[in-house]
Amino acid sequence: MTAVIFDLFGTLLQIRNRQNPFRQLLRLGSQQGRAASPGDLRWIMTNAGGLQEAADFFGIKLSSTQLIELQSYLELELESITLFEDALPALALLRHHQIRVGVCSNLGGPYCSVARDLLPGLDGYALSAEVGLMKPDVAMYQHICTQLEVAPSQLPGSDAPNVLMIGDSWRCDADGPRVAGIEGYHLDRSGAGRFCDLLEFVTGINTSRG
Repeated sequence: MTAVIFDLFGTLLQIRNRQNPFRQLLRLGSQQGRAASPGDLRWIMTNAGGLQEAADFFGIKLSSTQLIELQSYLELELESITLFEDALPALALLRHHQIRVGVCSNLGGPYCSVARDLLPGLDGYALSAEVGLMKPDVAMYQHICTQLEVAPSQLPGSDAPNVLMIGDSWRCDADGPRVAGIEGYHLDRSGAGRFCDLLEFVTGINTSRG
């Protein structure tokens, strides 16, 4: 194994005070007669702009008071983002075994800098708002593998996977990566699945390179 890729929210990071400012923005649009679209979330997750940029794109009119209120909700949410207790120990253990570490996550533009600040110095960052792609797009997984300088396939002559990924979404973090040749695993912090914390995952996989 040469690299492990992590999802962010629900995996390495948690939001302790959810305010859902972008969802509130879309609700205001609905009150103005704008019909919600399946593409709304994708635009939010693949563009680096904030609330005003999203409102402009969606044609949602915001008063100065509404914008200030939404921005305050966003700041409350961003300030509440913290690492799970097992995050840094798990990353440290992988680094001890000289395994490259990256993150691959769907998140809006304002959340990217917070994630980078809380997890500095990783070997790769594939953040949807920066890349313009979303999991489970195959290109998203290919992007993080390029950053990590690893090939998402098995090592010659070995049954062990070369690149692993773990996250709290079956679709995006377990099933999706497999299409790109990455061995995906599901993290279930409720305790119902195979892995309920990251240290269990890291110690449960083969961290030896020889």
